[in-house]
Formats: sequence, C-alpha cells, structure tokens
Amino acid sequence: MELRDYLRILRAHWMGVALLTILGLAVALGWSLLQPRMYTASTSGYVTAQEYAQSSGGGSPLVGDQLARSKVTSYLDMGTWRVVAEYAIDELGLETAPESLVHRVDVSNPLDTVVIHVDATASSPEAARDLAEAWIRGMTAAIDQIEGDGTPGSAAVTLIPGDSAVLPTSPSSPNIELNVALGGLIGLALGIGYAVLRSVLDRRVRSADDIERETGASVVGTLPLERDLDNHREVLSFATPDARAPRTALTEAMRELRTNLRFMDVDNPPRSIVVTSPLPGDGKSTTAANLAMSLAAAGERVAFVDADLRRPVVAGLFGLPEGAGLTDVLSGRARVQDVAHTVGADRNLLVLPAGRIPPNPSEVLGSQRMRELVEMLTTHGLVIIDTPPTLLVSDAAVLSASTDGALVVVSAGRSTFEMLEKSLENISRVNGRVLGVVLNKTPRRRGAQDYYGYAPATGTEPENASAAPHGWTVVSGVGGAAPRPDRRPGV
Repeated sequence: MELRDYLRILRAHWMGVALLTILGLAVALGWSLLQPRMYTASTSGYVTAQEYAQSSGGGSPLVGDQLARSKVTSYLDMGTWRVVAEYAIDELGLETAPESLVHRVDVSNPLDTVVIHVDATASSPEAARDLAEAWIRGMTAAIDQIEGDGTPGSAAVTLIPGDSAVLPTSPSSPNIELNVALGGLIGLALGIGYAVLRSVLDRRVRSADDIERETGASVVGTLPLERDLDNHREVLSFATPDARAPRTALTEAMRELRTNLRFMDVDNPPRSIVVTSPLPGDGKSTTAANLAMSLAAAGERVAFVDADLRRPVVAGLFGLPEGAGLTDVLSGRARVQDVAHTVGADRNLLVLPAGRIPPNPSEVLGSQRMRELVEMLTTHGLVIIDTPPTLLVSDAAVLSASTDGALVVVSAGRSTFEMLEKSLENISRVNGRVLGVVLNKTPRRRGAQDYYGYAPATGTEPENASAAPHGWTVVSGVGGAAPRPDRRPGV
C-alpha cells in the first residue's frame, strides 16, 4: 500500500485510533499515580593506596595509582555482596532481607577513574541518603576485613568515602512524564494497528477508488446518503434546478450519472440499460427510477420498465395503479398502450409496471417476446429496466445479455467486494456487458451541502427543453400501437 492508502485508512478509522491513544495515555497516567514514590540518593568513594600516596618518592604515587586502578573492579563487585548489605541493615536498623536491599543499590565506576558511585533507592529522601552513605561505609569495612586485619584503615588499598549524599528533592520513580509519553505511543501504535487490521478484514465497499482497484469495473456514479430515505423510496423532481430544493445533493449526483452515461460510448451509446444490485436494499429501484426521471427531464424520451417480477415496486414509486403491466403485454393479454403510463408534464417518461407476478419470472424475462419488446421500445427512446438482485436470481443476468448492458448499484458500507465481484461474474457469464457500477449511499463530507447549494452555471443542459418531439408514439411492435400519452398526465 502507498502512503495515501494509509492516510485514507487512518482518516476512515480516526476515532478508533484517537480512543486507543487516549486510553494508552490514561492507563499510563493511572498506573504511574498508583505506583509508590521512590527517591534516589547518590554518593561516591575514592579508591586509593594509602601507603604509596603518603610516600615522598617520585614513583610511589604512580605505583599507588596503578595499584588502586587494579583494585577498582574487585571493589565494584564487592558492592553487591551480602556482607555489605548486612552492614547497612545493622547500622540503619532496617527490617529487610539482605538480598532485597542489594536490589535497591546500584554500584558503578566511571570509565578510567578510581571513583566508585553508589546510588541507593528508598521510599523517602532521608532513607535513600542514609542507605547510600551506609553502603559506602559497609564496602570500606568489607575491604578492611578482607585485605587488612579488620580494623578501620588496615587495608593497603582502601575506599575512602567522599562527600555525604545529597538529599533528593523529587522522586526518581515513577517518571510520570516518560510513562505517559510511552503510554501514548503504545496506544497510538495499537490504534494504527487496529485501523490497518480493520481495513484488511473489512471487505465492505466504501469508495469508488476501492471498487476500481479491486474489480476493475468503472464507477459511473456516486450517490450521496440521504438519512431519511433509508426506510422509504422517493422519486426526485428534476424539473427546476433550484438550489433551495430538498435533495439537491442527490439530484445533482443523478445529473452527473446521467452525463456519464451519455459520454460512455459516444459512437454507440447504450439504448437499453438494466439496473440491478447484488442484494435487496442497495437502492437499485430508486436509482433506476430517478435516473429515468433525470433523463426525461433533460429532454430524452425514456421508457422505464419494471422487470423485477419478484418484488415489483415501480408502480408504488410513481403512484400508479396496481394490476396489469409487463407480464400482461408479454403474455398477449394486453397491449402496451393499455398498461403503460406517461409521467411528467412533458410526457417524455413512459412507465411500464410489472403487472401480475408469474410463476416463472426467469423464463418470462428470457423469452423472445421480451427481447422484441425491448428492441421495439429502444427504437423510440432510451429504455431503463429495473431487475431483481443478481445474487438471488438470474433474471438480471438474463436480461443483460439481450440489452446494451447493466448498471450495478452497490451500497457504501454495506455491500462487500465479494458480492460485487460475484454480481459482475454472473453478468459476464451470460455474455452480458457491465456498463459500470453506481456507488450508492456514500457519506457526504463536510462542505458537500454547501457545494451542492450553488445554482447551476449558465449554459448547463436544460431539464425541460428537448430536441426530440414531446410524448411517446410507438407505431409497431409487441403489444400493438402507441400508448395513450395522457392516461395519467402529470403524475
């Protein structure tokens, strides 16, 4: 993945990253506040060969220094002995085990020196200071015991205590600032890991770039999410481009989809389009209806056919009477003009409801009469066909093979790439053509409402003006003569 992919992932999951970072900071702060305060005091001693140091000979101090340096390493190890800890316990009257006390003291030697540093840690500044000084004296006593006769200063090379330990003014542990910083870094790392893992495991469609990268299919339209349309369907008005009208963002997105379809193949533009989706609830019927309305408002003659013979909704969408429709025309019980309805003031949109639901929808839609009906309608205008979801039945795939192609509608944050890929595969298997993918219900970014609030610029294509004659005039084909253009005017 590239840097922009990681930035996109972090932007998509910024809340989880922020929460985990804050959690890391809070845990580190809480843990630090619960830890006991510990103080560290430091003192030092000087290793020297007293006999040679006091000699007036020119080479004696040099010999003494070499002898002291040779003993420093041994004395440094002696600082961890049990006998030194016992000396400090006896002197300070402590009630602790020597082994435990050894872990509270650190003995070190700066490089190329004969100085020994002692850092002692205790629960109070006074206790830390006393322990550091007692530890130096204990080391001196142990040296006299081993290398002398046990009396103070009897060893030829001994450790002379330096300045007394300074009383610490602030605790050395816990280091709250460092702990909080580390906690925040750990929380941030966990948050980034969470975001990347969610992105890898989350196979839901979220952006047009993801669709094109994963499937290779072109995204011809992106429709914004309208919260109040989640539970019901609505046909939009494209008659007047009013910036103050409701659903302005959605109507502008539909106009963009309409424009993309017009430029899809300028030499051989599609005249019959199947609109489908992987599963129910993706908004295919509403998208198909509004696409047909948008095309009709721009002056094109459009036939909108409800071929979803499983769960037809087009009649209800346009407020048309239930009953006869497509299946009656295909079965020969009715003619097109008997069951079709013209919609809109310009009567450019012809709506053909589904009609009675047959027991064999796939066979009906794959019949020769259905192909002849679509071919007849395309000679007079653009045909939009609403079909069932591709993952449930084969109706859409069957129809896509006898039309100019299919638009697949998917829902952002709901449809998965596997669903989309399976839908595209089902259409390709019957030699159908996928015109593109419509990404529906995409969350709008901040500022999108203001953008769509601008009135259309001068020179945009008119919604009501049409180069073609108004109204439908079908003179031949399946179902007989022309539909009456004013059976249901202004619906």
